Amino acid sequence: MTRRTEWADPEEQGPQRARSRRGGPDGAGDGTDSSRAEKEPSPQDPAERARAICLRLLTGTPRTRKQLADALKKREIPDEVSEEVLSRFEEVGLINDAAFADAWVESRHHGRGLARRALARELRTKGVDSSVIDEAVAQLDSDREEETARELVARKLRSTRGLDRDRRLRRLAGMLARKGYPEGMALRVVRQALEQEGEDADDLYEM
Repeated sequence: MTRRTEWADPEEQGPQRARSRRGGPDGAGDGTDSSRAEKEPSPQDPAERARAICLRLLTGTPRTRKQLADALKKREIPDEVSEEVLSRFEEVGLINDAAFADAWVESRHHGRGLARRALARELRTKGVDSSVIDEAVAQLDSDREEETARELVARKLRSTRGLDRDRRLRRLAGMLARKGYPEGMALRVVRQALEQEGEDADDLYEM
């Protein structure tokens, strides 16, 4: 099986490493006027600034159109210029929200075990269109979701040994719920895992 590299969510990694503004593309710097002129796009050419900003952001990780639009707005790029630059980037394939969503679903499901509901929620926060999200999460069917849920419970099961049955139930089912698994599936998977260990889980569905 090919090992996939997990696509980490920058928002979960905390504030990104601070970048020095001194002499940077958007900073004031302390160097000479000539050195600043070499490093900064001309303030009279917002389209050039917009392209530079987008390229710099895309170098680190793929971004959605909405994420880039927000970055340009924050840097006071005029809306009409932003739209023109972003549309051009889409035309040449540098922005592709559908590809972004597909890769996000595959990476986050494989790496974090997130279910369709959680994945859809994450993609919405990144400005991906609902129809694109629906197509992306459709690549995960219920069977694959349940298989992943079983793997998550199996990994967590050992750490709950020694707790009373109710606490194990709450901890395991809560873990799956936070990852977006439907309640019915979560309870069924946990019940079966505990039964295999000899726990009495007959009344699980009543909780």
